[in-house]
Amino acid sequence: MIITIDGPAGSGKSTVAKLLAERLKVRFLDTGAMYRAVALAVLQSDAEESDVGAVAAIARDADISFDNETITLNGQGVAAEIRTPHVTAISSVVAANPDVRTRLVELQRAVGHQGSLVTEGRDQGSVVFPDAEFKFFVTASVDSRARRRHRELIAGGSRLTLATVRTQLQQRDARDESREHAPMKPADDAVTLDTSDMSIVQVVDSVASIVEE
Repeated sequence: MIITIDGPAGSGKSTVAKLLAERLKVRFLDTGAMYRAVALAVLQSDAEESDVGAVAAIARDADISFDNETITLNGQGVAAEIRTPHVTAISSVVAANPDVRTRLVELQRAVGHQGSLVTEGRDQGSVVFPDAEFKFFVTASVDSRARRRHRELIAGGSRLTLATVRTQLQQRDARDESREHAPMKPADDAVTLDTSDMSIVQVVDSVASIVEE
C-alpha cells in the first residue's frame, strides 16, 4: 500500500506523513530530504546550483539512502546538515533540475517496491506513484504556512523575520508550481485538505479516517 501526501512548503505534510506512518505502522519516506541531500552535495562541491549539467552529475554520483528514517549522503548521516539555511536556499533550485528529479524518482520508486509506505513531497501522487492507493494534497494559506515555518526556524535559532519567511515561501511556491518538469500540483484523484485552521492532529485524523475506512 502506497499513500502519497503532497503539498507546498510549510503545509505540514512532512509531519502529517510521519505521524500517519507511525499510526499505520508502515515506513515513512521524506523525499524532500533527498533533494536537500543533493543540494548539500552541491554545496560541498565547487559547482554552482545553476549549472544544470554539473548538478545532474552530482545527483547521479551521490549515494543517498535511508535507514530507520535517517538519511545518509555518501555514507555519512546528514539529518542536521540538510536543514541549514544555505541548503534550504538552493534546494528548490536543485529540485527544478529535470535530471535530478529523474534520478531521485528512480530511488523513490525503488523504496516503494520494498513494501508499504507513506511518502511525502510535491509530485508523489502525480508523478512518482501515479497508481498509489491513496493520494492527498495538503495545503494552507501562505500566511499560515509562514507562521508555522517561522516558529520552527526561531526554535532552531534563526533570526529571520516573519516577512522574510513569507517572501521565501512565495518564491518557493512560484518555482515549484512553474517548473517545466513535474510541477507541484495535486494529482487528479487526490483528496485536497486545507490545513490553515487545522491542528496537525486533526489533519492526521482526517487522513487516517479515509485510509482506515
